[in-house]
Amino acid sequence: MADTYDIEKYSRKLKKYMDESRYFHTQGVRFLSAALAMAHGVDFQKAELAGLLHDSAKCIPDAKKIRLCEKNGIAMTEIERENPFLLHAKLGAFIAEEKYDVHDPEILDAIRSHTTGRPAMSPLEQIVFIADYIEPRRNKSPNLASIRRMAFRDLDETCYLVLKDMLLYLQSKSSKIDTSTSDAFAFYEEVHEDRRD
Repeated sequence: MADTYDIEKYSRKLKKYMDESRYFHTQGVRFLSAALAMAHGVDFQKAELAGLLHDSAKCIPDAKKIRLCEKNGIAMTEIERENPFLLHAKLGAFIAEEKYDVHDPEILDAIRSHTTGRPAMSPLEQIVFIADYIEPRRNKSPNLASIRRMAFRDLDETCYLVLKDMLLYLQSKSSKIDTSTSDAFAFYEEVHEDRRD
């Protein structure tokens, strides 16, 4: 259970490996994840811990991310190799398990999928995925205000809106899109359309 973890101790440890802005973002995701979990009847201690550790590998240099994944048998897609910043989610789940002794598969899955999303995420995965996108210091999406309101009402619809925003942004930049993200969008778009019908 997440309540057996010393979250404050982990927070102090994590601070040593992050720059100030990343650490403040992490704290925002930590507390927002807990709040969303309470709103949706999900274990808020698990959500708080997953939110705290979601970016534990973010500040590792990209070349080192690749080396660590190769060394520890963490599978990488072609897009991840070309855009190593994407690896921090998978690597973060590994670090949570190896360095912070977190073995709860729900928490590890939430860390692993928080960047790209995936089809049929668990409520805990959805919460951390959403919290990372709408954390109070985020300000780049023009739709953040409405997405933030929706986040406390409907996780599926919020995932649809977040993924739609992400894809529009990536397409505007002519960036390659990870298949997990496009697959996640297709899943949540279908959920969205089914509800409209």
